Amino acid sequence: MGRLLLSTGVSVPHRAQGDPGGVPCLLVHAWCEAARAFDRMLPHLPWWAAVHAVDLRGHGGADKPADGYALADVAADVVAVLDALGLEKAALVGSSSGGYVAQQVAASWPERVTGLALIGSPATLASRPPFADEVAALTDPLDPAWVRDTLSWFPLGTPVPSGYVDDRVADALAVPASIWSAALEGLCAAEPPLAWAPLDIPAVVIWGDRDVVLGRTQRDALAAALPRARIVVLPEVGHLVLWERPERVAGEVARLLAEVASDHALDSTSHE
Repeated sequence: MGRLLLSTGVSVPHRAQGDPGGVPCLLVHAWCEAARAFDRMLPHLPWWAAVHAVDLRGHGGADKPADGYALADVAADVVAVLDALGLEKAALVGSSSGGYVAQQVAASWPERVTGLALIGSPATLASRPPFADEVAALTDPLDPAWVRDTLSWFPLGTPVPSGYVDDRVADALAVPASIWSAALEGLCAAEPPLAWAPLDIPAVVIWGDRDVVLGRTQRDALAAALPRARIVVLPEVGHLVLWERPERVAGEVARLLAEVASDHALDSTSHE
């Protein structure tokens, strides 16, 4: 694992796997998680993809400045990651609110995004969640028992290995209380990224049929905003799709990357 110093002034941990010359893909983790949330998915991704993952500002081993947590700021960090890696464009894979960040990047910098995989991701976060006031009142140090209890906000449809859950609790404990609040407010205060114009790019929207956090109307809104999207509904899965079905998610991401590669080949042929 290395580090990237971004043009936005933030230093973030970076890890990569696969063929460096393969189809570029950047993994974007959720609020109060870190890049290692993708650990159970990574072994199942295709070798021919150039897969990159970073911790977002304020999370994991990334720098933790006091500001810069508006959705537009975090999206700018993602673009700065692509710049630091020398990537003209990449497919973005976002889990939960990480998918909201990915949508913002695609809406603001469409020329940098070849495809979107949205894993249990919202179409809008304009309504503050019921736990927002509790988060706003947080102070350091965070209580580990309280952090573990917050998992009840996102009910699981199927069991997840206890060690993986322990790691996600550790990720959350690494985020200062002020950033829990600032990052959540940055997401909720933003205008929905795909509200105004559809994106004509390959996409997959992966949804759990037991997701009680985001209603079906959100899934339908993403489908409307992404006319080339495949909608994949997984049975007996809650909101935390990446946690519950990493192998299936990897398969859908691989299929998306194959679509991206096909699009690139067709585009290259048309310019010959």
